[in-house]
Amino acid sequence: MAPMPAAHILGTHGVPAAYGGFETAAEHVGLHLARRGWQVTVHCQVEGRGPVRTDEWRGLRRVLIPEHRPGWLGTASFDRKSIAWLMRERQDVDVCLTFGYNTGVLNIAHRLKRVPNVINMDGMEWTRARWGLTRQAILLANERCAGLVGTLLVGDHPVISDYLGRHFGRRRVRTITYGAHEVQTAATSPVLGLGLTPGNYATLICRPIPENSILEIVTAWSARRRGIPLVILGDYSTEDTYQRQVLAAASDEIRFVGSIYDQSIVSALRFHSRVYLHGHTVGGTNPSLVEAMAAGNPVIAHHNPYNTWVAGAAGRYFHDATDLAALLDELLHDKATLTEMSEAARERHAEEFTWEHIGTQYERVLLEACGRTSHQLQTADPRASVDRKGQL
Repeated sequence: MAPMPAAHILGTHGVPAAYGGFETAAEHVGLHLARRGWQVTVHCQVEGRGPVRTDEWRGLRRVLIPEHRPGWLGTASFDRKSIAWLMRERQDVDVCLTFGYNTGVLNIAHRLKRVPNVINMDGMEWTRARWGLTRQAILLANERCAGLVGTLLVGDHPVISDYLGRHFGRRRVRTITYGAHEVQTAATSPVLGLGLTPGNYATLICRPIPENSILEIVTAWSARRRGIPLVILGDYSTEDTYQRQVLAAASDEIRFVGSIYDQSIVSALRFHSRVYLHGHTVGGTNPSLVEAMAAGNPVIAHHNPYNTWVAGAAGRYFHDATDLAALLDELLHDKATLTEMSEAARERHAEEFTWEHIGTQYERVLLEACGRTSHQLQTADPRASVDRKGQL
């Protein structure tokens, strides 16, 4: 058997994951590939100035690239330095996996140097109104560049893949979602430490922005006494117009606990939650929804093609605050139905959203991009061979 290829993972802050969905995916996919015998290099953005250096973390080579500028400008500069370093050190790269297209114009370098590049296209990020017209235009231009020059394109949801297929050709598009580890148990101390009773609260975990339906959820919860609190993670301020509206609409059964970055606490909050509310209206497969299902949370979500495909029959769905208020009246204290929803959520997670499944799918796509065949896989996830619309 030929040696497994060398892969470089670009476009994230790097490993270990400390930011969001892309970093978590890069970590788990990288570790999966390394266990399978690949040589994996992850490009990592580190604060400060100085030369590029390398080290190793859990079998992954890390390329540590200093960047002193914050925010979007710093990310763009890091991506430029990362690709420049890669092109100078080309002898140990067979294929690249790039997460995101925010600097998609830079991916032209891969095409010019004939380096295969699989690009996770990160939903339709340019459509989010919160960026403003200028940044939306920049994102759209970069999406078009990445879509044209990427060897293969990954959509994280069938709706995203359909969109990519219409613009860039369906034969170049693959669907690979995000994963989460199943949560089978969790300590109660983090929950008790927040003054909560395990099993007697609901959770909402998302950015405090209008497209996540937070105002509708808070309004519905506050329509009457629910008997248990709704715990909302994230920072809310009266200085922001939308967040001020959310705070004003909240009854005393809404608990704003701020941002919590300790994943053991977040995991415990999920596991011991009676129900998880999910208001996202855009964005493909949402990691927070997948993580809630992995913890066995009954899901009540906004009704749109993104959420209904992810949660499927495991979820119940609302269109507006009135819908949601009625669902809460019906479900919140119906233990038998909530138990059924919890079991269905775990089944849906196991079917589609385990990291082993995600890693196997990425491995197949990377092999395809660099001209290898899938028979080189020593073990295979049988689900990856099923012929489903938009997927391997």
